[in-house]
Amino acid sequence: MREISVQHISDAVRELAIQACCILPQDVYAALAKSQESEPSPVGKSILKQIVKNADIARTDAVPMCQDTGITIIFAEVGQDVHIVGGSFEEAVNDGVRRGYSEGYLRKSMVAEPLFDRVNTKDNTPAMLHTRLVPGQHVRLRLAPKGAGSENKSMLKMLIPADGIEGVRKVVLEAVLAAGPNSCPPLVVGVGLGGSMEMAALCAKKAASRDLASSNPDPRYAAFEEELLELINKTGIGPQGLGGATTALKVHVEFCPTHIASLPVAVNINCHAARHAEILL
Repeated sequence: MREISVQHISDAVRELAIQACCILPQDVYAALAKSQESEPSPVGKSILKQIVKNADIARTDAVPMCQDTGITIIFAEVGQDVHIVGGSFEEAVNDGVRRGYSEGYLRKSMVAEPLFDRVNTKDNTPAMLHTRLVPGQHVRLRLAPKGAGSENKSMLKMLIPADGIEGVRKVVLEAVLAAGPNSCPPLVVGVGLGGSMEMAALCAKKAASRDLASSNPDPRYAAFEEELLELINKTGIGPQGLGGATTALKVHVEFCPTHIASLPVAVNINCHAARHAEILL
């Protein structure tokens, strides 16, 4: 049994929050830089150049790449041979978010209650924490800040098996077209299939926060990712919605088992600032 202190977890989350908001992941940065070469639209090419320059400034000056530093999404994999000592795991995560957003001068965007008072919590807590118990003696934390401009364009449809792959294509394209310029393309699009209503949405969220270099390990789904990317880029929405061939940088698909009568489809969109940071404790 390996012990990990809550202070260690809190410190790690603090660093991840600041890193994710200020340093664009190298895979996303490289995809944006490469897309400048292939983008046929002069306006689109200029926009991509400005996006890359913005990421350079954020990294150099240690400032957020976007003023919307988002809701804090955290995927935690906790080894079953880990003993967390010194307090509550969830409280440690939120303490790290609190310190990261305060000490990193990141905008606090969370309200404690969504409908009536909508009072800001003033420290960006609580995090949206998704925890899985896994084999081993490590804790893996993946933090992905999510701004409202892209999150608000999420979509969930409960299809039936007869809708098939064409139904899924339709839902994904519908979501991207509805997002238009409002989600600050070029996008990273996460698609979740199967499970129940909530599991499809969680699959989509995980897919949207994957590294761009990754592909679904099932070759059928990997091919479908490429097909969806091609279809999205044919829409002509382009960088920042001003036209062009680079509407999305990548499409990721995740799936899980589902009911014989169901085909849930969820779409979760990331803007061009597809932020994520990860640590293994």
